[in-house]
Amino acid sequence: MTAPVRGSFDARPLHDPVDPAAVRAFAAELRARRTTSTSASTMIGIVVAVLAGLVLVPLLATTVIGLAVGGRDTSPLAVLPLLLIGGALVAIVVFSVAGWRRARETRYRLNLFAGANGMSYLEQVADPPLPGMIFGLGRARRSSDLLRGTTPRFVEFGNYQYTVGSGKNSTTHRWGYVAVKLDVPLPNIVLDAKGNNAFGTNLPASFDRHQRLSLEGDFDRYFTLYCPAGYERDALYLFTPDIMARFIDNAAELDVEIVDDWLFLYTQRRVSTLDPATWAWLFGAVGALIVKFDQWARWRDERFAAEQPTAAATASAMSPRPLYEAPSPALPFAPPAGMLTPPPGVAPQGRRLTKRVQWLPILLAVGIGVAWTIARVMGNAGH
Repeated sequence: MTAPVRGSFDARPLHDPVDPAAVRAFAAELRARRTTSTSASTMIGIVVAVLAGLVLVPLLATTVIGLAVGGRDTSPLAVLPLLLIGGALVAIVVFSVAGWRRARETRYRLNLFAGANGMSYLEQVADPPLPGMIFGLGRARRSSDLLRGTTPRFVEFGNYQYTVGSGKNSTTHRWGYVAVKLDVPLPNIVLDAKGNNAFGTNLPASFDRHQRLSLEGDFDRYFTLYCPAGYERDALYLFTPDIMARFIDNAAELDVEIVDDWLFLYTQRRVSTLDPATWAWLFGAVGALIVKFDQWARWRDERFAAEQPTAAATASAMSPRPLYEAPSPALPFAPPAGMLTPPPGVAPQGRRLTKRVQWLPILLAVGIGVAWTIARVMGNAGH
């Protein structure tokens, strides 16, 4: 993907008419690619259809038999259940077919859009091996409708979801994200965008207050920046005034995380969509930021060099799994001593921010438990 500039992409595949035969052919191609025979959404649809059949079909049969036995003396109101049941069955079929067709067409359009803009399309990835804060939470983790570019660096746009809890208390969280591969590992830095917060942060993690760093100018009006203790000077080196200005101008509504050799942009709306305005916004943001990442490649952590070889071995163990790893040629020679010192990498104390315990949910749960216990005790005393 060539570094995108606002308005420079081809949005026609998102809204131009499509050939139904081509949509069907692409759907068949996707089915052939899938490693599992039946997706979770398909299983849910089958279960719903079976349950509807088990409940509605007997009711419909009973109503028809009742009308037949009742003959001419049957009340007109007896027809109402038949109409309701028939209408429910028709509605279920119509909405199911419409949703199925819409999903097929969306995937086809996104594939065309990816090809028209120098990217590739991937339907889904289960449990994506990315180090960002949203990717290791809950269960049933899945990225969907991924669009990937590789030039001038790897960039991935995707929708993501995971589920926490179980049974009636389960909740599915949905995010949109952009993942950008960096040249070297950097300290774990989070920019919590203030423009998308309602009551406190909308991020799934909170961080110790002592890791907050105030930057110059208007930056603090738009973002709360967290960096590991002791890495304040490094954050100031990375976030120079020109880079701060680009984040303010292009990503003020996006949460940002730098972790290992990745930069993530997060939003609680769909990123991979048929909305051209969303793509204009995201392409503009990535295009504005990506041209500045080359200067980050020069950053080195002196602490990491001092802790060799232990730190190097740990960093190698923490690197992402091969799914997202670009191949790199091996050096054909052993460089002279000191030529590559300090090497790329981050010392252990800079790789992850310290998370803060969220006391409010715990206190609320304890309060509810205490109130319930008191109510039961008083109720038993009343008897």
